Amino acid sequence: MKPLAGRNALVTGASSGIGRATAEALARRGVNVALVARRESVLRELAARCVGLGVRSPALPADVSIRSQAESAVARARVELGPIDILVCNAGIYPRCPVVETTPELVERTMATNFYGHVYFVSAVLPEMVSRRAGHIVMVSSMDGKKGIPPDAAYVASKHAIAGYTDVMRQELRPIGIGVTGVYPGRVDTAMIDDLAVPLISAKIPPERVADAIVRAIEANRSEVYLPWVGSKLLILLQALSCDVADLGVRLAGLSGRRR
Repeated sequence: MKPLAGRNALVTGASSGIGRATAEALARRGVNVALVARRESVLRELAARCVGLGVRSPALPADVSIRSQAESAVARARVELGPIDILVCNAGIYPRCPVVETTPELVERTMATNFYGHVYFVSAVLPEMVSRRAGHIVMVSSMDGKKGIPPDAAYVASKHAIAGYTDVMRQELRPIGIGVTGVYPGRVDTAMIDDLAVPLISAKIPPERVADAIVRAIEANRSEVYLPWVGSKLLILLQALSCDVADLGVRLAGLSGRRR
């Protein structure tokens, strides 16, 4: 188990949902947390909560889809906290659009935030982690990164990209002492899907549950986190056996949900 108290973390997408819950969970473990998202006022409010837990917590407003802003946020975090020990890449958007209506511009915008918004931060922190032969990187994907659910083609593509990047990164970095965790939650009760009605079998889980699982995974150096475990593993198994069977399961269970 890795002791976390006193370490320095950077969390993207920290203004709400999984990112906010993870930042607070880390702060409760005594981790200094740099907070990155676009909404400065919300970040400062969260930073005050984390400081109240006895840690340092700079608010670093940035658009993760812009490489210069991502690199600047990492540089400012180093000035405020020191070397980054833990990186949690979580920022994302959720466009919902059938393939026949999906434009290249929508795919590019989704990839810019959901995929490159992870890659920019990894690239910025990795050289220092490699030189120290220590650190931990958490890449928040989705169960959509293992099995695509209509009508989310652009979102699914970005989450599959994260899953593939994470899989290779974990294998390459493990021998030099850097931990990598891929996180694959199902539906999470956040503002992004607040108006999406889903079946009971795919019930929304609280972001705090995902955050606690992320912190435990860092402590135990786990490679992957699936939430909820049983349903996620079953869907992955069906997909491995037959995509046609998995497709049927998605339709019969109504996993796509519906807008209210």
